[in-house]
Amino acid sequence: MKLLLVTFYFPPGGGGGVQRPLKFASHLPAHGIETHVLAPDDTGTEHRDDALELPTQAWVHRVRYVGPRGERPADRLRGKEGLARVQTQAALLGRRLLVPDENAPWSAVAIPAAIRIAKREGIDVVLTTSPPGSVHLVGAAVQKATGAKWVADLRDSLLAHPHRRAESRLVRLKEATGAQVAKLVASRADAIVAAADAIAAEARGLSPKGPVVTIANGCDFDDFAGLEHHASDRFRITHAGSFFGKRDPKPFLRAVAESGLDDVVVRFVGDLRADDRAFAQELGVTLEETGYVPRRRSLELQRDSEALLLLIPDAGGRGRGVLSGKVFEYLAAERPVLAAVPPDGAAAQLIRDTGAGVVAAPDDVPALSEALRGLHAQWREGRLEAPSLTPEWHDRLSRGRRIEELADLLRSLT
Repeated sequence: MKLLLVTFYFPPGGGGGVQRPLKFASHLPAHGIETHVLAPDDTGTEHRDDALELPTQAWVHRVRYVGPRGERPADRLRGKEGLARVQTQAALLGRRLLVPDENAPWSAVAIPAAIRIAKREGIDVVLTTSPPGSVHLVGAAVQKATGAKWVADLRDSLLAHPHRRAESRLVRLKEATGAQVAKLVASRADAIVAAADAIAAEARGLSPKGPVVTIANGCDFDDFAGLEHHASDRFRITHAGSFFGKRDPKPFLRAVAESGLDDVVVRFVGDLRADDRAFAQELGVTLEETGYVPRRRSLELQRDSEALLLLIPDAGGRGRGVLSGKVFEYLAAERPVLAAVPPDGAAAQLIRDTGAGVVAAPDDVPALSEALRGLHAQWREGRLEAPSLTPEWHDRLSRGRRIEELADLLRSLT
């Protein structure tokens, strides 16, 4: 069979959103599925990772990127005051008004290209993976124009986002149009794949036309091959990833300050907001910042840490169902995890089930401080061991197992 994978995130773009579609494209051909990828040529984002290798057995097609470029709005506004701030806000208004998301212009350009590829190559199934939600408009168009089956892969909710401020009028507008996309997916997609059970449950609530299955992200154990942990005289706890929306390191930073430990270094691999940095400095917390780094370097730093910090905000209950790719990356890194996550959420359950670390609510400063002191005490006593997954968990969580599940689903549609 032949598959067309439509994704907004793909190398040379970097960041966590790239890995799921990249792994799909890299491993599906081994299951006898001829794989074509349609992605932007260059989104103009500040995060690039030219070291990421393109899949060797898939055909990659590019469509010229149309849409906003450059820094995130918060970064462009940082430090600007008076007229300069007003002018920047005015320049950003256009991208904020784009619905269902700011990448809708690229999806519009991608539609005719996807139809041409589908007809020329005899595509059997088109798989669209979001975010952004607008990419699913491409899948619906290809399905209608060619008769190909359509699978919608949902890495995040189409109806709500844990990092959005629901009180904003523009956010409510985006969520309203996102709801229309969700209804389109439910009514037209031949199957829906969700990255977490909570997303799958939400999709089933829309009375979908086709089956809804959960195929979570997986652990890429081989990506850590050859990476080592080196003993240190400091307790290095690493957070990999950027901060945006409601993801807030301040409670953890306060917990570090209140722990009474003077040899803890909080390492941020990725973007750190200026006000978070200033907050840490006021508290006297020792920081180590790398800024954005290529994924290989990020994996090296994760492995070479005493512990890893996972931050997922509760966000009014929305964060409980979040089971991001970062969770699986941490598990593959085989370092103890301090999970500052909703204690009754999916991420907390997985950390407990695998024995990979300790859990505390993301805004519970005393609990976070106690968890940190516990890990630190084990380290000082030489008892802080790298968590090791059982063979059963290793197989169950591997990316290879997840790709096999997706391949079975795709074949069942043709």
